[in-house]
Amino acid sequence: MKKFTKTILAILTITTTMVIITQNKAMSDDQKKPVAMPVVADGHKQITLGAGCFWCVEAIFNRLDGVISATSGFMGGTNPKPTYQDVININKNTGEVEVVHIVFDPKKISTEVILAWFWKAHDPTQADGQGADRGPQYLSTIFYHSDKQHKIATESKALAQKEFQKPIATRIIKAKTFHPGELYHQNFYRNNQNHGYCKNVIAPKLHKLKLKDKPDTGK
Repeated sequence: MKKFTKTILAILTITTTMVIITQNKAMSDDQKKPVAMPVVADGHKQITLGAGCFWCVEAIFNRLDGVISATSGFMGGTNPKPTYQDVININKNTGEVEVVHIVFDPKKISTEVILAWFWKAHDPTQADGQGADRGPQYLSTIFYHSDKQHKIATESKALAQKEFQKPIATRIIKAKTFHPGELYHQNFYRNNQNHGYCKNVIAPKLHKLKLKDKPDTGK
């Protein structure tokens, strides 16, 4: 049954990618432009997380109290202006990971709590991608933005390991330049709930995490 489910998810992922590439040709120029860099106001903090397809990760963190914004984009590579097509194309990918850049209010939610959700949001023991999404762009990664955050991430990973039988494969890497993704990727679940990936992958995960009925307050 598990093998059958993985096969269905793989087919769904391939189909979704092809649909997005096809739809891209018909989108307006504004939809294909990267969104603005997220603002980190005084007193707020930031962390960048890669946990598979950013549509799903964004939908989860947009439902957490204290998260100011969750922006889908790319980090970790050498391309100065990566596009979605560059990142998903293994021949053009230069190390970029699909990530969600999270700005949060530490008075309402801590880095430790955000990382606790990160471990629940995906399978960090999978070393080659996430679920049916395979490739370097889907690697489990924590991009830290300060020495203190690096320490917290390292300690959080050690604590989370106790919940998994297999070794956690998540990388902990110093943050590089964040490249916001195109407009049509932002708030994807909110805007496309009838999309096959949203109905068959994101909605069940939100239900499992008991976030399905939580308001989507992301920007």
